[in-house]
Amino acid sequence: MSGQSEAEWMQPPLADEVSVTPLDGAVSGSDRVHRNPRKKLIRRRLKDRSQWFRHSVQAAFVMLNAGLGIQFCLWTRYYETAGKTLYVNRPAGVEGWLPIAGMMNTKYLVETRSIPQIHPAAMFLFLAFLASSLLLKKAFCSWLCPIGTLSELLWKTGEKFFGRNFQLPKWIDVPLRGLKYLLLSFFAFVIGSMSAAALADFLHSPYGMVADVKMLNFFRDIGQTGIIVFVVLLSLSLFIRNFWCRYLCPYGALMGLASLLSPVKIRRDAAACIDCGKCARACPANLRVDQLVQIRSVECAACMECIAVCPAEHALQFSLPSRRGTEVKDRWRNVVLTPMAVTIVLACVFFGFVGFAKATGHWNTSLPRSLYLELVPNANHLSHPGM
Repeated sequence: MSGQSEAEWMQPPLADEVSVTPLDGAVSGSDRVHRNPRKKLIRRRLKDRSQWFRHSVQAAFVMLNAGLGIQFCLWTRYYETAGKTLYVNRPAGVEGWLPIAGMMNTKYLVETRSIPQIHPAAMFLFLAFLASSLLLKKAFCSWLCPIGTLSELLWKTGEKFFGRNFQLPKWIDVPLRGLKYLLLSFFAFVIGSMSAAALADFLHSPYGMVADVKMLNFFRDIGQTGIIVFVVLLSLSLFIRNFWCRYLCPYGALMGLASLLSPVKIRRDAAACIDCGKCARACPANLRVDQLVQIRSVECAACMECIAVCPAEHALQFSLPSRRGTEVKDRWRNVVLTPMAVTIVLACVFFGFVGFAKATGHWNTSLPRSLYLELVPNANHLSHPGM
């Protein structure tokens, strides 16, 4: 591999690396701290609870999506059997899995100042997730997204069973990271070139009205090629941290770009930091947290894993810009977002958008049962309007 030894290939420089003085010691083990001997370690007084809060939110969102999925399967089955099975209401929340429809409806709203009637929940959920990234970095990806949760579970499982994860060489990693932006650019170009009338025609077409059913059928009727792709992605995710999220997810790319405007970031206080390097090694995005004052990178998903392993009081925090002050504790007073605060903000944003949509009568897609009885059983035979 271009003259690199196997050890060098397996552990290349971390992403977004900057030129600095080398660390005084390497990190060995989860509890040992090799610090700069010139800096005094002031240990954290309180136990870190960030991962407990984050994993709780992840579990709650996975269970919510599982419930929506089961309900949607029952609803679909009712129409496929011409009303011979149990009827349940269609769960509008399933439209969260229709990000393209959410983007289309958002553009329709901007151009017409009116809320679309088909898949309006997709738009409100899209805006809620976008708002969370504007406020809390890319927290949607590491706190709410079920795919992000699965991806994290896979790489941590791989690390547990195989002893480590692999980092691709920078000359491969950087171009691959650009793939998700190419995919996002493609969708943005297609949607951006459509007029409001074209958007309405698409969403009101038979294909557009049952896009959710077609999505379900894709997974129910998945073929050999699809299975092979999934197996490859799952396998790569065991060995490479967040493979799908890092290289291929256009939704995550959009959230990352939005997160650049977030006032809240992971910030490091150089005076309190002991240069142990634990934060950089814990970062799933391979960012040099230990060498930066604040993390602006679009790859930062606000997972707080770097903060969780930091042994020094006030060295790392997820916060607004620091205050002026000579004392470390004064600089971070009333600007740090605790894990509970992040949870509350995410809940307020999510339930705020959903609550507004429901209160104004713009949450559910209202189509007559007779139309669903005609379209749902024939969803697989409906072709894209542009084809």
